[in-house]
Amino acid sequence: MKPIPSPGHMGVDYEARVDFDRLRDYRISRAKAALASSDCGAFLLFDFYNIRYTTSTWIGGALGDKMIRYALVTRDSDPILWDFGSAVKHHRLHSKWFPEENWRAGFLGFRGAVAPDAGLMRSAITEIKAILTEAGVADAPVGVDIVEPPFLFEMQRQGLTVADAQQYMLDARVIKSQDEIILLNQAAAMVDGVYQDIVDVLKPGIRENEIVALANKRLYELGSDQVEAINAISGERCNPHPHNFTDRIIRPGDQAFFDIIHSFNGYRTCYYRTFSVGSATTPQRDAYKQAREWMDKGIDGIRAGIGTDQVAALLPKATDFGFESEMDAFGLQFAHGLGLGLHERPIISRLNSMENPVELQVGMVFALETYCPASDGVSAARIEEEIVVTENGPEVLTRFPAQDLFIANEY
Repeated sequence: MKPIPSPGHMGVDYEARVDFDRLRDYRISRAKAALASSDCGAFLLFDFYNIRYTTSTWIGGALGDKMIRYALVTRDSDPILWDFGSAVKHHRLHSKWFPEENWRAGFLGFRGAVAPDAGLMRSAITEIKAILTEAGVADAPVGVDIVEPPFLFEMQRQGLTVADAQQYMLDARVIKSQDEIILLNQAAAMVDGVYQDIVDVLKPGIRENEIVALANKRLYELGSDQVEAINAISGERCNPHPHNFTDRIIRPGDQAFFDIIHSFNGYRTCYYRTFSVGSATTPQRDAYKQAREWMDKGIDGIRAGIGTDQVAALLPKATDFGFESEMDAFGLQFAHGLGLGLHERPIISRLNSMENPVELQVGMVFALETYCPASDGVSAARIEEEIVVTENGPEVLTRFPAQDLFIANEY
């Protein structure tokens, strides 16, 4: 079996790489199929990842949480996107996969900075309702993924029935195409390289925030379109895991772990690695060995047709590593889907999977995470591998060495 390629960023004439027309066709066909399987007449999408999935448009992070971009997906027509300012003119010039009139200007008020009384939401919903009426689906429910309360209330005031579209869209996004998997693999390859940069400088005297700065710089140099977050945790901050970074100075013998979350052409990584600085103690090695055993046991259990409850059962219980309940320990021993979003389906954990299992399918991609606190009370090991479910079993995308505890700049 050939490995999943990570062919580089450029389109070339001498290799078959990512086919973006095929990618766009795949995504909109999956979204349309999800709509057809629902009782909804249309989906109205505010979630940035759903908008990118259905329209193949993107605006950077500054507008990602402002709730002003929205797309309408109907059964028999191309999606319509209402976007911010001059982005609409840009789409009309450069995004030719939909008719020019489907790129429209829209603005709803920056999450209340313009009060609903100004009428922007009222006018937007009147326009949307007219489109639904013309399509003959104004009496059917409108599926919405996420929404501001005033927008929801105005939809109801104008006689629209609102349903949940997020469940359908997450189901649509769960099976990745060959192009999506290549992009996910390329994103992981970029992080492989960043980890090499990190271990080269991971010495006493460097600060956690300097590592974060280095990772951001290198990722953007390598072609990332968004660095969502870098966790950098060292020394006594490793246990309990704080999920952030500070200006702490790294010291000799520290254990340190990092999580690199970025996207390439929209497709994300979530990729932990743990190191010891200069040397490692027995408690640090033991914790790492245990985290790796849990990881390998989880990976070995991943097969198409297996339920997520069966995979979750392979992971340690919360009480096995110092927590009172699965809720208290959530996020430390689990897996989450990866794609345009950081947390997609499937979510695999003892908290949710035992009572609500999902069958693993070929084409699912997720990140599996383990964590083990050390017996010294401060150190801890954190490992994460990104995995594709293939017909032949799991294929791991994350390649930086993690089978044994990596000693950076060993004395």
